[in-house]
Amino acid sequence: MKNNYFAICLAVLFSAGVQAELSARQIMEKVDQNVRQSNDSAFSVSVLSSCRFVQRDRQVVCSDQPRVKKLETVSKQYGRQLKDSRVISVVLEPAADRGVGMLTYSYDDDQKDTESWLYLSALGKVKRLASGDDDKEPVAFFGSEFTTEDMESGKTDEYDYRILQQGQYGQRPVWVVEATPTAARRNKTRYSKVLMWVDKERFLVIKAQPFDKQGKAWKRIIARDIEQVAGHWIARDAQVFNMKSRRMSRLITEAITLGVEVDDEFLTQRTLTDKAFREHGLARLRAAAVQ
Repeated sequence: MKNNYFAICLAVLFSAGVQAELSARQIMEKVDQNVRQSNDSAFSVSVLSSCRFVQRDRQVVCSDQPRVKKLETVSKQYGRQLKDSRVISVVLEPAADRGVGMLTYSYDDDQKDTESWLYLSALGKVKRLASGDDDKEPVAFFGSEFTTEDMESGKTDEYDYRILQQGQYGQRPVWVVEATPTAARRNKTRYSKVLMWVDKERFLVIKAQPFDKQGKAWKRIIARDIEQVAGHWIARDAQVFNMKSRRMSRLITEAITLGVEVDDEFLTQRTLTDKAFREHGLARLRAAAVQ
């Protein structure tokens, strides 16, 4: 009788464990939710650097002088499920590039392409950056190897997912999830698929490997220096290696504040072109970030 009792208990526990298993889509929805929540009403200061790279003594290093920019970024999520986003980044340093800005709108609606605008302070003009066409290159983030596609969220419905394996990566328990674009997404991406190493406890992608349309590895994206901010896991250090251009870029977040009050008007082209309006808004956000 005791043996039967223990057998029943084990069967119940095993059944509960199976039911608790998450599907690939559920995993990625949790990942996306974390990203969207950590980008909602956020203000950050970061350093973006880019250079050509070579491998020396089993390490990847810059082969030329890195181009470095210091940025202030403001982001806010919109829509019923916070799947639309607006992000604006403005260059603080170097002095020659101060005031150069980039504004990006991303939409949950798969019929609407991501929109981006670049403001060149030296010319005093806003340039709309084309995206969503298969014959055009992805929109680069301030000329780096990061693109708007690499940084967007709220697009889980535009991909099919499957778990390839589970295990350890960098001493963290992970799922390896494969994302392939749906028919509607294929015309808007240069990637044929993306492999993602998802931290099981933090629901954060700590490594990603996008592939081109020919099935060749295009990039490797690594997330490091992970910490919890206002209850959300974020990577303060993100690095991307482009296997085609042999260039790499690194984005280090020096400071970030979540839950700041962001006026909708600040996330418009007026902030790009109107210096007084921009500086007034940034001053208020800086003061809120210190508190």
